[in-house]
Amino acid sequence: MKKFFIFIQATFLVCTLHLSAQKIDNAASFRDVKSDHYFRFHYDNDYFTGTDQFYTQGYAFELTSPAFKKNPVNFLFVKLKNSSEKNGLSLEHIGFTPTTIKSNEILYGNRPFAASIFLKSFKIESDTINNIRIASSLSLGIIGPGAFGYEMQKGIHEWIGDEIPMGWQHQIRNDVVINYEVSHEKQLFRWKDYFALNLNITARLGTLNTNASVGMTATLGLINSPFTSVYDKNKFQIYLYSQPLANFIGYDASLQGGLFNRSCRYTIPDSHIERITLQNNFGIVMQWKSLFLEYNRIFLTREFETSKSHKWGGFRVGFKL
Repeated sequence: MKKFFIFIQATFLVCTLHLSAQKIDNAASFRDVKSDHYFRFHYDNDYFTGTDQFYTQGYAFELTSPAFKKNPVNFLFVKLKNSSEKNGLSLEHIGFTPTTIKSNEILYGNRPFAASIFLKSFKIESDTINNIRIASSLSLGIIGPGAFGYEMQKGIHEWIGDEIPMGWQHQIRNDVVINYEVSHEKQLFRWKDYFALNLNITARLGTLNTNASVGMTATLGLINSPFTSVYDKNKFQIYLYSQPLANFIGYDASLQGGLFNRSCRYTIPDSHIERITLQNNFGIVMQWKSLFLEYNRIFLTREFETSKSHKWGGFRVGFKL
């Protein structure tokens, strides 16, 4: 038993020392809700870490329902044998700024202003025999002024009495977002309802971003297994998680501009993109009856040569329907 607790401590130490190209992830197993019909709201902001730069804000409205089994795009998603499934839609909005929003000039060597909004269709399949979870999604939307990033940031700053942002006229121009994603999660080890260690692999292809991620997820606390169909074994759950990931970057429209509209005033050159980034997502989750609550922090290494590491925080609130 002593060796086991040493193993747990070592695992979490490694996780916190390591560092997804995806900013909002609703399919991770540590966010599993034991229902096929629920609603969640997610909000990110670097205000939680005392900064106002790079990935500055994101939010998502997520809904799963058996009715979405009839979604016409579901034929694109991975289907497992002997599995339970969840089908859903989420509306996601993300925004990016350089290190300062006090200049109307192009800040060369800095991050471009960018915003994107898209509707994501997704399916989550859980193989309860082999402890495997596969999530597939298709995102359709827009990047550019049509995603109202400036209007959103300006409205929030006016509401909190902060300075009005400048420089958004140089943002990434309007272009289409079509992105497909598949993530695979495999449980490697589990000790009762107190500790688990999973392997994560994700691939994304599209006009918003093309990349791959690999990493581990460790959870510690009182937690139901996301790989079982048994509902509410523990009606109250509270647990910590840490998810270190290595990302292999192919393309990022928020830095390099859209694939089709090449009229952006300023982008980051391909040669300056960091092709490998490290990220750690860590946080705490509480679930009780129909309620889901989460608070998390994220740390990301620099995304291009003249950039620097970044961190932000976020929360989720959800409930079963």
